[in-house]
Amino acid sequence: MKTQKQILAEINCIAEQYPNASVALHFDTVFQLVIAVALSAQTTDESVNRVTPALFAAYPTPAKLAQAPLEDVENKIRTIGLYRNKAKNIIACSQKIMTDFNGEVPHTRKELESLPGVGRKTASVVLSVGFNIPAFAVDTHIERISKRLQWVPQKATVRQVEDKITKVVPEDRWNHLHHQLIFFGRYFCTAKKPHCAECPLLEECSFGPRYLKEH
Repeated sequence: MKTQKQILAEINCIAEQYPNASVALHFDTVFQLVIAVALSAQTTDESVNRVTPALFAAYPTPAKLAQAPLEDVENKIRTIGLYRNKAKNIIACSQKIMTDFNGEVPHTRKELESLPGVGRKTASVVLSVGFNIPAFAVDTHIERISKRLQWVPQKATVRQVEDKITKVVPEDRWNHLHHQLIFFGRYFCTAKKPHCAECPLLEECSFGPRYLKEH
């Protein structure tokens, strides 16, 4: 594995490629952010952005969504993966926000993770994007980059990836770095057909040279 100094240098290189990276999900309130991030699990942000306008137009607040008919919510989000389970979760999440938090989205990790459908990654995104509280969410793009560049072992868990990066990078950079690394993984170091030949980190990468040789 690489040293912290090497990892930070590579992270800085990636960050320089995407200085203006920001959240891709569309929302108007912190509550809508919670719902959008919960819906984005195992599906693309683009897919979520296609269904949330109608969902939020009908149910813009936790009070409205808490009383929504399950079938109607399912119909509004049925084009995204796991829509049935997600529909149940976002209604239950809204109900808990109403009953336990007086209709306001909580702003501590423990309270956020108590909401149905909200795990550590979703809570981290809500903390960082919704409340500007330092947190670093690891998604599939960040996990892939971290393993290809050997910041962590191939068998590292998502939490181990998070712990490694947050140990290397100052806290005041976590929120923005999350988006910068996602952009790098989404548009450059992609799961399929990555742009290895043009990558500034090709020589530091365990994956790129092998990929180019095979393709």
